[in-house]
Amino acid sequence: MAFAFHEGERAVQARAGEAAMALRNASVITDTVIAGARAFIEKQLMVATATRNAEGQLWASLLSGPPGFLRSPEGRAIEIQLGVERRPADDPFWQDLAEGSRAGLLFIELATRRRYRVNGRVEHLDAEMARLGIAEAYPNCPKYIQRRHPRSDASALAAEPASTRRGHALDAAAVALLAAADTLFMATGAPGGELDASHRGGPPGFIQLLDARRLRVPDYAGNSMFNTLGNLALDPACGLVVPDFEHGRLLHLSGRASLRWDLPDPQGLSGGTQRFWEFEVDDWLARPAASGLAWEYLDASPFLPKASA
Repeated sequence: MAFAFHEGERAVQARAGEAAMALRNASVITDTVIAGARAFIEKQLMVATATRNAEGQLWASLLSGPPGFLRSPEGRAIEIQLGVERRPADDPFWQDLAEGSRAGLLFIELATRRRYRVNGRVEHLDAEMARLGIAEAYPNCPKYIQRRHPRSDASALAAEPASTRRGHALDAAAVALLAAADTLFMATGAPGGELDASHRGGPPGFIQLLDARRLRVPDYAGNSMFNTLGNLALDPACGLVVPDFEHGRLLHLSGRASLRWDLPDPQGLSGGTQRFWEFEVDDWLARPAASGLAWEYLDASPFLPKASA
């Protein structure tokens, strides 16, 4: 497959001065899952997702299941083998999914900091499984991932109240979850193009609350391809999901994001890029014990920038 960056990706690459590096790195993008990645996908307990609903809103989510619930038997499609009884009614992923719809997937193994990205269209959806035909597939670097592994004791999940909360302006519990978070996942997409699910990590507090409906997040140096920010250059629609790894809670946010260049950064929060993106919340959804997994923290990414006081 001959891969070409879209207009938004090329514009961001050029402004960042990384267009040549982006072209070199794009050689890893194919329309099939490479053989070595198929076994990796089948081991995973969790996958981040990106979908767009009928109103045009983007939502990110996290699905979980036992090893083997994610498969790519021949490398040309991804199978998500979760029956209807294991599809939460309040999960945006299952609400938005339909045959022919686009979706993005990010397979991520927190304990080893490995990740692999896939996007495409839903070829088949029934009561037993969903199958996504692959348009693009490629590995991502291990930067900014905090290492964790699943806890065998999930008692903290059972202790969580069962009520789902929704809103527009963030409430106190949502603000507290964001303040403690060191990881988020994003859903973005260019108009008429594929959807991307991507990861962002940082020290606790890297998600800055500007007000009850606006967030700011630093953009660190990455793989130079700027798939996520390139999408936002053409379509500001964006979805976030922020996990509480200890208790299994998920905070989903849907809204719009924009890139901020050359902002003053005296504390070095951006790691020297002086790039940030800001997110305006339209709707949010808080789901208790939604991930089905509790995780034990191991250590922070060695690539996190050292911010000054």
